[in-house]
Amino acid sequence: MLRPDLVHRKLQLISEDLHRLVLFKDLSLAELTSDFIKQATVERLLERIVMRAIDVNEHLISELATGEELRTTRLGYRDTFLKLTELGVYSADFAERIAQSVGLRNILVHDYNDVDHTILHGAISHCLRDYLHYVESVNTFVAQDQSGVE
Repeated sequence: MLRPDLVHRKLQLISEDLHRLVLFKDLSLAELTSDFIKQATVERLLERIVMRAIDVNEHLISELATGEELRTTRLGYRDTFLKLTELGVYSADFAERIAQSVGLRNILVHDYNDVDHTILHGAISHCLRDYLHYVESVNTFVAQDQSGVE
């Protein structure tokens, strides 16, 4: 059973972190990389945003599965973003774009010393753009699901 309260809470936490991330959007690459605290904060905010979205994706997929889907192995994190297109949450083009954020999340979690600072810096604006759209899309989808609109 879809739990709108869980989805809305995760989306609220994503939105709060997006508001925090805005504080860093105008930093130059040099300003970001020369300040350990700023860099670490940006890294952690990006990681939290992506992981919370994955939590939402997994909940939507598991609760809205019809049983008619092909049996496959567990979806990878990237695939959870792509799978939401099948549910009608957002377009395939957007899914491809936002799914790329999983790669950065993996680097942040597993390869701390190998973070490309240019990619990290660019990820701030991409994250703000994509995850604002993600939050809006999921909120709209859940509202329609709750009202029975198809």
